[in-house]
Amino acid sequence: QLHLVESGGGLVQPGGSLRLSCAASGFTLDYYAIGWFRQAPGKEREGVSCISSSGRSTNYADSVKGRFTISRDNAKNTVYLQMNSLKREDTGVYYCAAKDLYCSNYVGTWGQGTQVTVSS
Repeated sequence: QLHLVESGGGLVQPGGSLRLSCAASGFTLDYYAIGWFRQAPGKEREGVSCISSSGRSTNYADSVKGRFTISRDNAKNTVYLQMNSLKREDTGVYYCAAKDLYCSNYVGTWGQGTQVTVSS
């Protein structure tokens, strides 16, 4: 059974950086695309970024382009989200999710989330 665990969230000032990790257990991530999502209080969950199983294809929400970078290390069974130049509107709970091979597929497994708070 595939399980995903997010880590790396916390409190950071505007303009700061965080790196989130999504670690898999039960299965390797070799055949899964991994997406990052976030949800602010009282708002719907939105897609932030995704990386294909091969790592060759990535996508980003317009709101984070140029600031966030998604990457993966299949040997470590982990996907990362490097977040730079953080803004207050980036605040929310960040989730990673596994998809079969491609970012266009539906989510099969969700992590439990990690809180990111951007505040001065």
